Amino acid sequence: MASVLAVRELRKFYPKVKAVNGVSFEVEEGQCLGLLGPNGAGKSTTIEMLEGLVKPTSGEILYRGKTLDANYRERVGMQFQHTALQDFLTVRENLNFFRSLYQRTMPLDQLIEACHLEDYLDRDHRKLSGGQRQRMLLAIALVNDPDLVFLDEPTTGLDPQARRNFWELVRSVKARGTTVVLTTHYMEEAYLLCDDIAIMDHGRVIARGSPQNLLAEHFNDSVLELPAAEVAGREIDLPLVHKEDRVEILSADVNAAVRKLLDAGLSLAQLKIRPRTLEDLFIQLTGKELRS
Repeated sequence: MASVLAVRELRKFYPKVKAVNGVSFEVEEGQCLGLLGPNGAGKSTTIEMLEGLVKPTSGEILYRGKTLDANYRERVGMQFQHTALQDFLTVRENLNFFRSLYQRTMPLDQLIEACHLEDYLDRDHRKLSGGQRQRMLLAIALVNDPDLVFLDEPTTGLDPQARRNFWELVRSVKARGTTVVLTTHYMEEAYLLCDDIAIMDHGRVIARGSPQNLLAEHFNDSVLELPAAEVAGREIDLPLVHKEDRVEILSADVNAAVRKLLDAGLSLAQLKIRPRTLEDLFIQLTGKELRS
């Protein structure tokens, strides 16, 4: 599959910080690449360089085999973490304003339908709900019918229903053949939307692959979870991981682990069994310490 974006030994150094320190990857046509990492890992700086907003200290970014030029801005769309819009403009007026900035644009009716904006086109954008605002901002990112779109933590702060509605919009964008680069702190979001994931920490990519392949590469066990009160004071021949009000048991043989729990006289009425998740992988690779 053809590469839309190629990143080679990308670096961005500041006087006291090496924000990005030798990042390399490619983004294939029509795929969704997820950039994951804790705060300060270098995700935002990386995506700002990919968007052409920040100049790298060194390294190379190629769009369809060529260095970024003025035409690049015409072919990409961007949904930022924070977007300031002109006061008093309606949704329709915002779309028309941003469409006027590009030579090639998506038809307005198609844009409205794609992002489900029909019911509040003439509403002041300041009076939109969080989910409505994010759908409008996605529409703004798509006004130029881009080949490549950047979504920088687009569902932060949304309620679960609005978040899932936004996921469906991203799937529809991918279905049109548009390539997506997504940053997110929601591991479920990354698992469901991304074909490929790059986990960053301390300015470097420390793991890369599809969500399924990454989990298979790093884990061969499942997680059994019980309330801590159920386990307290009992002799159990299993390694236990205590986490606040619950206890986790990591086992590659779930049947054997369950038999040992029964032999210890535990009630399994509240037992939960789950496969490993991207959140497990994220914590294992990047640690548990608080990042500012």
